[in-house]
Amino acid sequence: MVTTALATTLPSAVRQRLDLYAALIVKWNPTIQLISAKDIGGIHARHIEDSLQLLPLIPIGLDGAIDLGSGGGLPGMVLALATGIHFDLVESDQRKAAFLREAAVATNAPVTVHAERIEALTIPPRALITARALAPLPKLLALAYPLLAPGGTCLFPKGERAEVELQEAETNWSMRIDSIPSRTSAQARLLLIHDLHPKGQRP
Repeated sequence: MVTTALATTLPSAVRQRLDLYAALIVKWNPTIQLISAKDIGGIHARHIEDSLQLLPLIPIGLDGAIDLGSGGGLPGMVLALATGIHFDLVESDQRKAAFLREAAVATNAPVTVHAERIEALTIPPRALITARALAPLPKLLALAYPLLAPGGTCLFPKGERAEVELQEAETNWSMRIDSIPSRTSAQARLLLIHDLHPKGQRP
């Protein structure tokens, strides 16, 4: 049952759908490793809460968002369930995409699953791009930029190398950054990135 700090502030119907989603991860995980086996017992604190902490950082008035390298749906599926915002979940692994589709039907999540490589994706740009544990920041920005609507925001949880990755990314990218401490890991940061454009190009 979802009992983490942020989850308890959500409506009971949303908590029930998050519980169902978490149960599906547990069911599928022995066949398709969606999360580390050692995290199964702490799935709510380690993964659900980690995704829910992004909620206060989501811009107001979104008509949709894109989650890159969704894997098992973290954070995109969780955020879609918690907010009702439509998320395009991009996952090239066909087995994980199959899981996402089953989870979406079971929980009635407002998502569309794209089982293809990010570079091949042909959907309208969105004002919010999310990704968790997908790639180092320089590569992540290169993947996100073509899919980011003008004036849009990237929201990326990052681990203990966050500051190093930021320095590396600033070689080729101009951006405005809010670096926010994670609630679930003392070493992690939540990177809120605005005004992103390649250096030397006008936004």
